[in-house]
Amino acid sequence: MTDTPWWRGAVIYQIYPRSFLDTDGDGVGDLPGIIERLDYVAGLGVDAIWIAPFFRSPMADFGYDIADPCDVDPLFGTLADFDRLLAEAHARGLKVMIDQVLSHTSDEHAWFRESRQSRDNPRADWYVWANANEDGTPPNNWLSIFGGSAWRWEPRRGQYYLHNFLAGQPDLNFHHPAVRAAVLDNLRFWLDRGVDGFRLDSINFCFHDALLRDNPAKPKAERTGRGFSADNPYAFQYHWYNNTQPENLAFLEELRALMDRYPGSATLGEISSEDSLATMAEYTSGHRLHMGYSFELLTDDFSAAYIRDTVRAQEAKMTEGWPCWAISNHDVERVLSRWGSQLRGNGHASAAMANQLTALVCSLRGSVCVYQGEELGLTEAELPYEALRDPYGIAFWPEFKGRDGCRTPMPWGDGEHAGFSGAVPWLPVPPEHRALNVARQQADPASALNGYRRFMHWRRTQPALRHGAIRFLDTPEPVLAFVRELGGERVLVVFNLSAAPVEFALPLPGELRPLEGHGLLAGTLADERLRLPANGSLFARVI
Repeated sequence: MTDTPWWRGAVIYQIYPRSFLDTDGDGVGDLPGIIERLDYVAGLGVDAIWIAPFFRSPMADFGYDIADPCDVDPLFGTLADFDRLLAEAHARGLKVMIDQVLSHTSDEHAWFRESRQSRDNPRADWYVWANANEDGTPPNNWLSIFGGSAWRWEPRRGQYYLHNFLAGQPDLNFHHPAVRAAVLDNLRFWLDRGVDGFRLDSINFCFHDALLRDNPAKPKAERTGRGFSADNPYAFQYHWYNNTQPENLAFLEELRALMDRYPGSATLGEISSEDSLATMAEYTSGHRLHMGYSFELLTDDFSAAYIRDTVRAQEAKMTEGWPCWAISNHDVERVLSRWGSQLRGNGHASAAMANQLTALVCSLRGSVCVYQGEELGLTEAELPYEALRDPYGIAFWPEFKGRDGCRTPMPWGDGEHAGFSGAVPWLPVPPEHRALNVARQQADPASALNGYRRFMHWRRTQPALRHGAIRFLDTPEPVLAFVRELGGERVLVVFNLSAAPVEFALPLPGELRPLEGHGLLAGTLADERLRLPANGSLFARVI
């Protein structure tokens, strides 16, 4: 497998820098904090880190509204800090991917400040501008994910501008070739510094329908949004025209041509469309993105059948490209609260449950993004309204509490603020997270953290799990079973997705030799019947 690109089958550890470690005492994590914990990250057995935005920003959307994509916000440090982080990560064998937000900027970006002044300045057409209807209303019915119309009036131009997200995040006009060239120049800046790749935020939002056609209404029964609440009016439309336009494919090929000039670099696209699996397949086929991931496993939907059907559907559609799976990130409720509530029954998460969910996503065909804190078995933090910082949660409270509950600071120790900061942190550390801090778990062989480490290091010794094909077996709930195969080696993987033991006859694919060393609660096989404990698993080589 020496010729296999590093990103195929890689485990990518997502770091949300605001909440990782604060070293300068302002209550917000920073780049030196990441550097200070790189030994910890490398010890987890992951292959790469993905760092959420740390660029200059007014922080209306906590860094996803970028005012200067080629500089570090002083809140997080300096460019010199980033260069040191990159060197220190590489010295530990860790690849470094950074977030890039291509479809929009902050309204404080120099490009937008110029564009909004008039209709005839050099960057007048760099953003999506449109005239009002005759009655003064916005040009069409497009909606913002964060609520309300996706159009904002700009009196200096006497026009509306498009914002698919916050009003402070105006959309760039990718139909303009100068915009595409400038965006690629920004990426080149970081590639020249030595980054190993990019996680591309909302990559299917770069282009809009040039005719500005209305989105059609979506029937109530189909309002099952991916990455947003079904109560959000955004779910009331089919988003056929405000994103995922055919022109994006040519741009992705331009982007890939740039990446190819930096051997070993990789792109990972975040995709949320009306048919995200089909878009993933399209965006990773040919000479486009290296990997793509969607929200299919980031929803409340959870069962062996749902996971099996989702991955089977993706496998059928993605015949050329390479998937990347995630069951948690900085935008959704933590998986131990989202899926664990259906798993545990008794109301309590467990280390075994946390490790099983990690093992599950890391055993699917593809690469994997894992989110900071999942290794500790953290659940979603319950925050009072007055503690919220996320504009999304503030706007939709109380039906939707936003994203703050998954963004609370990492608990490192038993000290004040759980060792995250010497000052009051930007979000509170909940008591249940303090009890699961890193220092305590490192001293406990049975902790979720040590179980996570054991599995990740063991997975590195299993080429079939990293690179092999996948074939699902038809098993009853709550059992998920599949075979990973590579070069004649076959590994059977079975999970009991429940808090009760199960026993059943397994349609054996051949003689089995159980594999050891993965550290999970292991099942047993006797008389062609498989017995799995609660949250139990079986890994076996097929002879």
